[in-house]
Amino acid sequence: MHSVHLAVLMTSHDRRARTLSALRALEEQRGLPAGTTFGVHLVDTGSTDGTPEAVRLRHPAVEVMSVGADVPLNQALRIASRNSRSGGGGGGPLGGAPGGPTHSWTHQLWLDDRVELFPDALANLLRTAAAAGTGTVVVGAVRNAYGDTVYSGRRGRSLVLVEPGEHRPEPCDTYDGRVVLVPRAVYDLVGDPDKVFRHRMGDYDHGCRARRAGVTAFVAPGHAGECVGGPGAPGSREPGIGVREALRRVTSVQELPLHPWWVYCLRHTWPWAPYMMLSPYARTAARATLGRLRG
Repeated sequence: MHSVHLAVLMTSHDRRARTLSALRALEEQRGLPAGTTFGVHLVDTGSTDGTPEAVRLRHPAVEVMSVGADVPLNQALRIASRNSRSGGGGGGPLGGAPGGPTHSWTHQLWLDDRVELFPDALANLLRTAAAAGTGTVVVGAVRNAYGDTVYSGRRGRSLVLVEPGEHRPEPCDTYDGRVVLVPRAVYDLVGDPDKVFRHRMGDYDHGCRARRAGVTAFVAPGHAGECVGGPGAPGSREPGIGVREALRRVTSVQELPLHPWWVYCLRHTWPWAPYMMLSPYARTAARATLGRLRG
């Protein structure tokens, strides 16, 4: 295998302990090819719990950029990608090749700061990538504390979750953006997640665009890591809320805002785009109505 230079893209917001745990797990990766280097590019979106300061103190080689709390997840990832191409993050265990240009990375690694990688995760991803070829995206499946797969590759129009195999990679059509290894050749062809998707769906759209461009994607064998922390807020599925509130939540930037969702449906689900566009909102209204009737 040729020299590997990873540009690790991360975002954070008020998750100091989790972010530090993710960086520690990244630092403790084992079995990597000789000469593997990292350049970590973290974009913090307005944390008030001291996350940027703690990262700079404990991992001084990590490039940390602080932006406003109004910067959504997908945009923060795009900023981290831009930073990986313009320099910074050099030197040290998590900082890339000392004195080396960060624009020479061979792979980008999207890494959610709520994921703690298992010690051999990156070696497994890189081994899978080397076997599959330079035009292949490799996805790391993520499990929860109970051992259930919660993030992985996706298949089909309904985005069915792909369970990782024990010994062989599993093909997928697109992917959750928690642990994704993107080779330079794929980046040059597909680019960053589209800015039209402010918070969600940018990863799914990226995978669909990659597939359309002839890029294959596989889920690496086994799980790459564990997603720490409890379940997120119930959002539009919260029991007892009315139809109006449920629809307000499902169309918010945290879930399925109207314009980005329509763009996604139009790009990737035609001729079923009108049906796919309306179906989650109709299901949300029906669920809220039934919940009120049962209550």
